Amino acid sequence: MPRIKSAKKAMRQARRRTVTNRAQRSALRTALKRVRGAASKQEATQAYGAAVTLLDRAARKGLIHKNNAARHKSRLAKYVRTKA
Repeated sequence: MPRIKSAKKAMRQARRRTVTNRAQRSALRTALKRVRGAASKQEATQAYGAAVTLLDRAARKGLIHKNNAARHKSRLAKYVRTKA
C-alpha cells in the first residue's frame, strides 16, 4: 500500500479508470461480436454502425490505438459486404 499522499491518489485514480476502461472494452467486444453474429445482412449493417461508433470513441479516448480501430472497421466492413 502506498504511504505517500500522491501515490494514494494515483492508486484511487487508477482503480477508477480501470473500472471505466473494463466496461468500455467489454461493450466494444460485445458490439464486434454482434456484427459477426448477425443473422441477416441488414442486422449486420446496423450492428456495424454501432460498432464503428464505439471503435472511434475508444480510439479517440486512447482505449485502443487508432490503427487498431481502423483495422477492425476495415475487416468488419469487408465481412458485412460479403454477407449474403
